[in-house]
Amino acid sequence: MTPTAQVQSVDWLAIAPPTLTAVVALAVLVADLFLPARHKQLLGWTAIAGLVTSIALLVPLRAGDRSTFCLTTEPAATAACSYTADRFTLVIQLLVLGGALLAALLSLADTRDKLPAGEYWFLLLSSAAGAALLPASRDLATLVVALEVASLPAFALVGMRRGDRMSSEAALKFFLSSVTATAVTLLGVSFVYAATGTLHLTEIAQGLDDVPAGLETLAQAGVALTLVGFAFKTAAVPFHFWVPDTYVGAPLPVAGYLSVVGKAVGFTGLILVTVVAFPSYADIWGPALAVLAALTMTVGNVAALRQVSTRAWSAVRLLAWSSVAQAGYLLVPIAAAAYSSDDQIGATVAYALMYAVVNLGAFAVAALVARTHPENRVADYRGLYAASPLLALTLGFFLLNLAGLPPGIIGLFAKVTVFSAAVDAGLGWLAVIMGVNVVIGLFYYLRWTALLFRDPVGERVHARVPAPITLAIGLAAVAGVVLSGYPQFALRFAADSLF
Repeated sequence: MTPTAQVQSVDWLAIAPPTLTAVVALAVLVADLFLPARHKQLLGWTAIAGLVTSIALLVPLRAGDRSTFCLTTEPAATAACSYTADRFTLVIQLLVLGGALLAALLSLADTRDKLPAGEYWFLLLSSAAGAALLPASRDLATLVVALEVASLPAFALVGMRRGDRMSSEAALKFFLSSVTATAVTLLGVSFVYAATGTLHLTEIAQGLDDVPAGLETLAQAGVALTLVGFAFKTAAVPFHFWVPDTYVGAPLPVAGYLSVVGKAVGFTGLILVTVVAFPSYADIWGPALAVLAALTMTVGNVAALRQVSTRAWSAVRLLAWSSVAQAGYLLVPIAAAAYSSDDQIGATVAYALMYAVVNLGAFAVAALVARTHPENRVADYRGLYAASPLLALTLGFFLLNLAGLPPGIIGLFAKVTVFSAAVDAGLGWLAVIMGVNVVIGLFYYLRWTALLFRDPVGERVHARVPAPITLAIGLAAVAGVVLSGYPQFALRFAADSLF
């Protein structure tokens, strides 16, 4: 008789970061029932402390060689595991938990008087726990569960401003697009399982190498549908339609969170299913992702270029379309991995680290400006240097990083790394399209940056700057400066294999 597969005992240290985040989320929800209104701010600081501790728990795992929930009937070297804490996992968990921490700092002021504190912190931490679980997932069941745990609380976060029509519409659009993506992903996963008889990513890769002739079409359909589902999550064109309205309708800290952590979730899932599970179908997903990358960066940059600076919420819309364009750049190394024997995925990870730091920093400054200019137009930033030189210089630094210009060295190096990935893989046409799009991006990023230093129109209104927002901006700025001074910290992932 064939021995029944058993699962090994749990490695609690390996699963500690997402587990602690989930536990703190539950603790905050329960504590909200008993805390009087005047002490609700304690929930926010508890959530922040939980995120800081979860990040600290990544340090003992830095060797990146732990796995758990493995089938013990197989040899240790080849055992199929459902959770793996390798270097790829740890870097993405650092990005996700760090992004959630900055979003939490930005949210403290709003949860004092605008948002229900207990519900908000529970939803934010629950989403962060799912996002931290996803990069460690090594079977499709865990992957889909982590994806939904990260996504479902985000719907409610977007619609958290009760009575606000724009917030409700944004939540509905986000919900409908995500549910569609989930349905398509689950259908693709079911087809892949039917064709291979397994859910573990490494075993799927082996099964797809030798699919019976009668199941070949089913396997191809499963691969295609799974990729389409994750394309929704990454906001790749033409699955991007929900992004601008969702970012405008959501509270600004939530919009910043979605622009970074939401994208990290989608791209991490896409990397795992393409490079780990579907390498034998690289001739299908490689060209598809290359075309998606070209479309996404072009549509995003052109739409950002067309934003009218005097239109209400034009600053948030510009950042939203910019995030779509950045998604196109992030897709390039994944597509290149299908054409090159070298591991190109590190370029996506390096670019994601740069993008997370500076984009969240830009949203943090936007959240601060919104306290005196609620419509958050690009024109509202005119003369910011005269009123607050340090804030203007910080925003200019973030925008120049996104554009890939000095002194934002990490932005420049990240773009060069992605460009090199396309060239090395023989995707010269995609490298040319990327070059054109970088030039388009320079125009609107520099236009916004120049506006910061022009003479102000009228007198700017000064408002008290909450300390948590100042801390969030400072952390993002320091991280950007450190990465610019020592870009190898991020860019070394472009050279080393992550799997």
